[in-house]
Amino acid sequence: MSALSPLTAADGLTIGREALRQLRHSLLRNSADHAIGILQEAGFAAGEGVYHAFCGWLPAQLGVARPEELDAGLLSDVLSAFFHAAGWGTVTVGPLGDAALALDTGDWVEAEPGSAEMPMCFFSVGMLSDFLRRLSGEPVAVMEVECRSRNDPRCRFLSGSPATLNAVYEEMSRGRGYEEVLGASQ
Repeated sequence: MSALSPLTAADGLTIGREALRQLRHSLLRNSADHAIGILQEAGFAAGEGVYHAFCGWLPAQLGVARPEELDAGLLSDVLSAFFHAAGWGTVTVGPLGDAALALDTGDWVEAEPGSAEMPMCFFSVGMLSDFLRRLSGEPVAVMEVECRSRNDPRCRFLSGSPATLNAVYEEMSRGRGYEEVLGASQ
Protein backbone atom coordinates (compact mmCIF):
# COMPACT_ATOMS: atom_id res chain seq x y z
CA MET A 1 0.00 0.00 0.00
CA SER A 2 1.37 3.45 -0.87
CA ALA A 3 1.73 6.19 1.71
CA LEU A 4 -1.02 8.79 1.90
CA SER A 5 -0.18 12.32 0.84
CA PRO A 6 -0.14 14.89 3.66
CA LEU A 7 -3.43 16.30 2.37
CA THR A 8 -5.32 13.01 2.67
CA ALA A 9 -3.56 11.94 5.84
CA ALA A 10 -5.05 14.79 7.86
CA ASP A 11 -6.86 13.93 11.04
CA GLY A 12 -10.15 14.32 9.29
CA LEU A 13 -12.60 12.73 7.00
CA THR A 14 -13.38 13.78 3.48
CA ILE A 15 -16.94 14.13 2.28
CA GLY A 16 -17.73 14.62 -1.35
CA ARG A 17 -19.38 17.49 -3.14
CA GLU A 18 -22.68 15.61 -3.42
CA ALA A 19 -22.78 14.80 0.30
CA LEU A 20 -22.31 18.48 1.17
CA ARG A 21 -25.04 19.49 -1.28
CA GLN A 22 -27.41 16.80 -0.01
CA LEU A 23 -26.86 17.95 3.57
CA ARG A 24 -27.75 21.52 2.59
CA HIS A 25 -30.81 20.44 0.57
CA SER A 26 -32.11 18.21 3.38
CA LEU A 27 -31.66 20.87 6.02
CA LEU A 28 -33.32 23.56 3.91
CA ARG A 29 -36.23 21.23 3.10
CA ASN A 30 -36.75 19.77 6.59
CA SER A 31 -35.51 22.46 8.93
CA ALA A 32 -35.42 25.71 6.97
CA ASP A 33 -35.55 27.90 10.09
CA HIS A 34 -32.35 26.35 11.42
CA ALA A 35 -30.50 25.27 8.27
CA ILE A 36 -28.22 28.29 7.89
CA GLY A 37 -27.04 28.20 11.51
CA ILE A 38 -26.54 24.45 11.46
CA LEU A 39 -24.52 24.56 8.25
CA GLN A 40 -22.38 27.47 9.47
CA GLU A 41 -21.72 25.71 12.80
CA ALA A 42 -20.80 22.47 11.01
CA GLY A 43 -18.51 24.42 8.69
CA PHE A 44 -16.89 26.17 11.65
CA ALA A 45 -16.25 22.77 13.25
CA ALA A 46 -14.71 21.57 9.97
CA GLY A 47 -12.30 24.51 9.89
CA GLU A 48 -9.90 22.85 12.31
CA GLY A 49 -9.51 19.77 10.12
CA VAL A 50 -9.05 21.89 6.99
CA TYR A 51 -6.40 23.95 8.80
CA HIS A 52 -4.56 20.79 9.92
CA ALA A 53 -4.71 19.47 6.36
CA PHE A 54 -3.21 22.78 5.20
CA CYS A 55 -0.42 22.51 7.79
CA GLY A 56 0.33 18.96 6.62
CA TRP A 57 0.25 20.01 2.97
CA LEU A 58 2.64 22.96 3.32
CA PRO A 59 5.96 21.13 3.93
CA ALA A 60 5.60 18.79 0.96
CA GLN A 61 4.39 21.52 -1.40
CA LEU A 62 6.44 24.54 -0.35
CA GLY A 63 9.07 23.31 2.08
CA VAL A 64 7.53 25.51 4.76
CA ALA A 65 7.13 23.88 8.16
CA ARG A 66 4.43 26.22 9.54
CA PRO A 67 1.96 28.71 8.08
CA GLU A 68 3.66 31.56 9.98
CA GLU A 69 6.71 31.06 7.73
CA LEU A 70 4.75 31.84 4.55
CA ASP A 71 5.59 35.00 2.66
CA ALA A 72 2.40 37.10 2.80
CA GLY A 73 2.88 37.96 -0.88
CA LEU A 74 2.36 34.28 -1.74
CA LEU A 75 -0.84 33.84 0.28
CA SER A 76 -3.25 34.04 -2.67
CA ASP A 77 -1.30 31.51 -4.75
CA VAL A 78 -0.76 29.17 -1.81
CA LEU A 79 -4.40 29.20 -0.71
CA SER A 80 -5.56 28.73 -4.30
CA ALA A 81 -3.27 25.72 -4.75
CA PHE A 82 -4.32 24.21 -1.41
CA PHE A 83 -8.07 24.66 -1.83
CA HIS A 84 -7.86 23.35 -5.39
CA ALA A 85 -5.86 20.27 -4.25
CA ALA A 86 -8.36 19.69 -1.44
CA GLY A 87 -11.29 19.78 -3.87
CA TRP A 88 -12.89 23.07 -2.73
CA GLY A 89 -12.02 25.11 -5.84
CA THR A 90 -9.51 27.78 -6.73
CA VAL A 91 -9.43 31.11 -4.94
CA THR A 92 -7.76 34.44 -5.28
CA VAL A 93 -7.21 36.45 -2.13
CA GLY A 94 -6.68 40.18 -1.98
CA PRO A 95 -7.41 43.23 0.13
CA LEU A 96 -10.74 44.98 -0.25
CA GLY A 97 -10.38 48.46 1.15
CA ASP A 98 -8.33 48.78 4.31
CA ALA A 99 -10.30 46.44 6.57
CA ALA A 100 -11.19 43.28 4.68
CA LEU A 101 -9.91 40.54 2.43
CA ALA A 102 -11.88 39.21 -0.52
CA LEU A 103 -11.68 35.52 -1.40
CA ASP A 104 -12.98 35.07 -4.95
CA THR A 105 -13.69 31.81 -6.72
CA GLY A 106 -15.37 30.86 -9.95
CA ASP A 107 -15.54 27.14 -9.18
CA TRP A 108 -16.30 26.80 -5.46
CA VAL A 109 -17.60 23.34 -4.59
CA GLU A 110 -20.58 24.36 -2.47
CA ALA A 111 -22.14 26.64 -5.09
CA GLU A 112 -24.87 25.31 -7.36
CA PRO A 113 -25.26 27.85 -10.18
CA GLY A 114 -28.76 29.15 -10.64
CA SER A 115 -30.26 27.38 -7.64
CA ALA A 116 -30.94 30.28 -5.26
CA GLU A 117 -31.86 33.92 -4.82
CA MET A 118 -29.26 34.59 -2.12
CA PRO A 119 -25.71 33.46 -1.33
CA MET A 120 -25.89 29.81 -0.28
CA CYS A 121 -22.36 28.68 0.71
CA PHE A 122 -23.25 28.54 4.41
CA PHE A 123 -20.96 25.62 5.31
CA SER A 124 -18.05 27.37 3.58
CA VAL A 125 -18.64 30.60 5.51
CA GLY A 126 -18.18 28.75 8.79
CA MET A 127 -15.23 26.69 7.55
CA LEU A 128 -13.40 29.71 6.13
CA SER A 129 -14.02 31.70 9.30
CA ASP A 130 -12.39 29.07 11.50
CA PHE A 131 -9.62 28.31 8.98
CA LEU A 132 -8.67 31.99 8.58
CA ARG A 133 -8.86 32.57 12.35
CA ARG A 134 -6.35 29.77 12.86
CA LEU A 135 -4.19 31.05 10.03
CA SER A 136 -4.11 34.65 11.30
CA GLY A 137 -4.29 34.06 15.05
CA GLU A 138 -6.99 36.75 15.24
CA PRO A 139 -10.80 36.64 15.45
CA VAL A 140 -12.12 36.48 11.88
CA ALA A 141 -15.62 36.69 10.48
CA VAL A 142 -16.56 35.65 6.95
CA MET A 143 -19.57 36.72 4.92
CA GLU A 144 -20.50 35.63 1.41
CA VAL A 145 -21.61 38.65 -0.64
CA GLU A 146 -21.68 37.15 -4.14
CA CYS A 147 -22.57 33.56 -5.02
CA ARG A 148 -22.68 31.48 -8.15
CA SER A 149 -25.79 29.84 -6.67
CA ARG A 150 -27.70 33.03 -7.45
CA ASN A 151 -26.01 33.34 -10.86
CA ASP A 152 -23.28 35.76 -9.83
CA PRO A 153 -20.15 35.12 -11.92
CA ARG A 154 -18.20 34.15 -8.78
CA CYS A 155 -18.53 33.42 -5.12
CA ARG A 156 -16.99 36.22 -3.09
CA PHE A 157 -16.32 35.78 0.59
CA LEU A 158 -15.36 38.81 2.67
CA SER A 159 -13.06 38.20 5.61
CA GLY A 160 -12.42 40.73 8.34
CA SER A 161 -12.85 41.44 12.00
CA PRO A 162 -16.29 40.62 13.39
CA ALA A 163 -16.91 44.35 14.04
CA THR A 164 -16.02 45.27 10.45
CA LEU A 165 -18.26 42.64 8.89
CA ASN A 166 -21.12 43.46 11.27
CA ALA A 167 -20.89 47.08 10.09
CA VAL A 168 -20.79 45.95 6.45
CA TYR A 169 -23.85 43.75 6.99
CA GLU A 170 -25.77 46.59 8.67
CA GLU A 171 -24.99 48.99 5.84
CA MET A 172 -25.85 46.40 3.18
CA SER A 173 -29.22 45.86 4.88
CA ARG A 174 -29.77 49.61 4.37
CA GLY A 175 -29.07 49.28 0.66
CA ARG A 176 -25.40 50.23 0.41
CA GLY A 177 -22.96 48.05 -1.50
CA TYR A 178 -20.20 46.25 0.39
CA GLU A 179 -17.48 47.83 -1.79
CA GLU A 180 -18.80 51.29 -0.99
CA VAL A 181 -18.93 50.49 2.74
CA LEU A 182 -15.35 49.20 2.69
CA GLY A 183 -14.11 52.15 0.63
CA ALA A 184 -12.96 49.82 -2.13
CA SER A 185 -13.06 50.38 -5.85
CA GLN A 186 -13.49 47.15 -7.78
